[in-house]
Amino acid sequence: MIYSSMTNSSIAQELGKRVKSLRLRKNQTQREVANATGLSLKAIQNGEKGESKLLTYIKILRALNSLEALDNFLPEITISPLQLAKNRGKQRKRASGSRRVGIRNAKA
Repeated sequence: MIYSSMTNSSIAQELGKRVKSLRLRKNQTQREVANATGLSLKAIQNGEKGESKLLTYIKILRALNSLEALDNFLPEITISPLQLAKNRGKQRKRASGSRRVGIRNAKA
């Protein structure tokens, strides 16, 4: 799926469809998910339409035992040891500027 060509609303609707598909695959009703999350039935319905906050989706995923899906949603970014060494470069010991001592204006 090419998300860059989709509107924000369309992406949210796609997220809602996927949450609904996951719920159906887990063979749970909206009411069961609502009871498990402590959310209202309307909140679950809105989530499946793509009209919810991230916290609601997290609660739904927890109730469906699918929190690992968040790793696919936004994977953790790790830096390779080689890139870390490259970024480190020369470390500064002190942050001091050059000092000019004893310089006076010379008059001609």
